[in-house]
Amino acid sequence: MERVLRVTVGRCIGCGKCELACAFGRGQGRGQGDAQQSPSVHVERRGPERGIPLLCLQCSDAGCIAACPTQALVRSATTDAIELRRERCVGCRMCIAACPFGNIVWHAEQGPEKCDLCGGAPRCATFCPTGALSYTASGRQP
Repeated sequence: MERVLRVTVGRCIGCGKCELACAFGRGQGRGQGDAQQSPSVHVERRGPERGIPLLCLQCSDAGCIAACPTQALVRSATTDAIELRRERCVGCRMCIAACPFGNIVWHAEQGPEKCDLCGGAPRCATFCPTGALSYTASGRQP
């Protein structure tokens, strides 16, 4: 069954638990401390108890994939997420320029960062207390 990470903006209270879960999850098994990892989800705070979670939308016709000259961005056959192959990345930032939503960010130490759905178990959705982020069936017919 295909699954998709859904964002329900009206439910976001801007607590930042999704950012923390993402940052800690990204630090596991990467040879770096958790504190050094940047989250792939960012919450744009819009006043007290209001926010907008911003993260890769895993576009079906992804401009970032098309723009990458080294094929460092590939779609996973198992999760359907767009994943970054760091060993192929040359740091040209074309993916950042091509994303119409600005959901690929550049970090000086790490290079480009984007959501990869945590291998099919996105931690941001798991720890979201209000259901603003949920990983559910896509509703698309195979």
